[in-house]
Amino acid sequence: MKSKILSTLYDYLVISLGTLLFAMSWSCFLIPNGITSGGLTGACTILQFATGGLIPLSISYIIANAILLLLAFLIIGRIVGIRTIYCIALSTVLFRFLPDLDWLQATEGHFFYVEERILIPIIGGLLEAVGVGMILTHDSSTGGTDILALIVNKFWPVSMGRVYLVVDLFIIASILLIPGKTFTDMIYGYIMMITFSVMVDFVLLGRKSTVQLLVFSEKYEAIADYIIHILNRGVTALKAEGWYTRTDKKVLLILVRKSQLHDITHAIKEIDSKAFVSVSPASSVYGEGFDEMKTGLKLKKKNVDKD
Repeated sequence: MKSKILSTLYDYLVISLGTLLFAMSWSCFLIPNGITSGGLTGACTILQFATGGLIPLSISYIIANAILLLLAFLIIGRIVGIRTIYCIALSTVLFRFLPDLDWLQATEGHFFYVEERILIPIIGGLLEAVGVGMILTHDSSTGGTDILALIVNKFWPVSMGRVYLVVDLFIIASILLIPGKTFTDMIYGYIMMITFSVMVDFVLLGRKSTVQLLVFSEKYEAIADYIIHILNRGVTALKAEGWYTRTDKKVLLILVRKSQLHDITHAIKEIDSKAFVSVSPASSVYGEGFDEMKTGLKLKKKNVDKD
């Protein structure tokens, strides 16, 4: 019980930090410089620009998400829905108060000021990608197109970045409908979009990336037992033949998350310092303990009467 509580508190701590980075990318970098991007936040920002600040981001953001939250409850699940509510509430508060902290604004005379304006959407994209990545990897969402991306990724093997890309193309282009905004403003939005799309996949895949190990060792039994019973990972022993010695051998095939690679290699070295280990990246691994195979199709068995 105690470990579960601590784990939950840790999740919310990471989610809170990710939400702060997400909100800062907009309130401290993009909006003060008249730049927008995609997603629901981008659409709400365009509305703020179009109304001259009459409808601020914090108001339109919470109203739009109140509607989209129904999808989070019905499709994504109750737990994720609760965390999403927390993210949206915290984001709304941050969107309301961060603009009042002048020293955090990336404008001339303040701490985060950047002279080259083209760097603003790049910095904003990096901040948002890291923040959203932290949020998504802890089963939460900032709402808006995050919910759409999670729904699509739940049923189809489409990366988060690709979902954002398609939606953002249309939202960013709509900035041209605002008087005073130019083609350059749209390009800045696309720079932000590209930076975010590339980096959010990097953050998410960095956590889920898998490696394949081939272990050649005379002490393969001890290594396999340790990995199975102590590290709780699966091991497959493949039959092999040493072509030089013409003797039968066993080669261990192990699939693990990249974050577990250090523990695996350290254990192998402790058991057999002379072991030969080959490590290669595995782009996609489906099955128990890894990712669910998603095709977007639900096959139904049909009973066919035979004559």
